[in-house]
Amino acid sequence: MQNPRLASRYAKSLVDLASEKGQLEAVRADMLVLQQIIRGSRDVANLLKSPIIKPDKKQKILSAILEGKVSDLTSAFIRLLVAKNRESSLAEITTEFARQYNQLKNISKVKITTAIPLDNAILGAIKQKVEAGTDKTIEMETVVEPDLIGGFVLETEDRLYDASVLRDLKDIKKQFTQNIYTPNIK
Repeated sequence: MQNPRLASRYAKSLVDLASEKGQLEAVRADMLVLQQIIRGSRDVANLLKSPIIKPDKKQKILSAILEGKVSDLTSAFIRLLVAKNRESSLAEITTEFARQYNQLKNISKVKITTAIPLDNAILGAIKQKVEAGTDKTIEMETVVEPDLIGGFVLETEDRLYDASVLRDLKDIKKQFTQNIYTPNIK
């Protein structure tokens, strides 16, 4: 069950506590590890959501999985979630933590989708262009989608630039199906 308000509050508490203790970067790394573990293992995701498994058993399993991979602060946070029966929201909390961290550090995520992989020189040029239009630091994510045929799709937090050949072909198809210059013959 998704609960964005709960995830936001727990993530904010963790961001504040980590900042106060000077461990924000370590906790961020821990949240990335947790995201990878939860997304990479269906068993872990099911464990977190299972109402059948007792909290003490969940805590033992999570401790065994995360031993040596996360900091003490993150371990204590996970123990708190399990004690409060909120472990099912851990995936949401990690995502929200990343969003709040990016907002705190003035980082903007940009996703670029292309038909073929881009080399680092082109990615660097694109990153410079995007950074020039904003005062934020840019984190680039690249995706290869052969269906685009050519061009690119650039997604920022609040904008989408679709300069792909696929979109152009769809626009042309739409123009042909809705040709306003020929009368409807019945």
